[in-house]
Amino acid sequence: MEKFTSLTSSAAPMPLINIDTDMIIPKQFLTTIERTGLGKSLFYEMRFDEDGNENPDFILNKKNYRNVKILVAGDNFGCGSSREHAPWALLDFGIRCVISTSFADIFYNNCFKNGILPVRVTEAQLDDLMKDAERGANATISIDLEKQTIKGPDGGTITFEVDAFKKHCLLNGLDDIGLTMAKTDGIDTFEANMSESRPWI
Repeated sequence: MEKFTSLTSSAAPMPLINIDTDMIIPKQFLTTIERTGLGKSLFYEMRFDEDGNENPDFILNKKNYRNVKILVAGDNFGCGSSREHAPWALLDFGIRCVISTSFADIFYNNCFKNGILPVRVTEAQLDDLMKDAERGANATISIDLEKQTIKGPDGGTITFEVDAFKKHCLLNGLDDIGLTMAKTDGIDTFEANMSESRPWI
């Protein structure tokens, strides 16, 4: 998993509340177990019309927002079914951070396991960040995970909370497999001891 330490990017404003996982990645794209290739289908039903043409009014189709790495979204982001494809699609598109007032628990935890930082802020802070995001490419937001800060384009700083273990995993690029592999020496020692003490197993 790619490490997350700091990030500077313009942000896309998505003030909708209750953006669920089916809106993030519709059900017809869930047949794959590959983590790559889903970015082209991110927010598919909002990004494209019935003929597969881009919807020019959708925020991520606009010139100033095509390469953003941050989403500033309304309350309860990632609700709905517990599909891990949702963070896969966001990451494959290039989104590394989602900022909202609240997240669905399963989606929130899945983000950390896939290299995405979900940040909870207050309603007032979200309003300020949404206004910054509406300024497009001329307004960048800087996120420092180690310091747990968000710096706006005009110099204002927001401090956010994050679980210490989840922070450690993101800073070091450790998903569940990476966490297990970090204990390889201990696992090898245990297995060697078991083979010696219980050779019949």
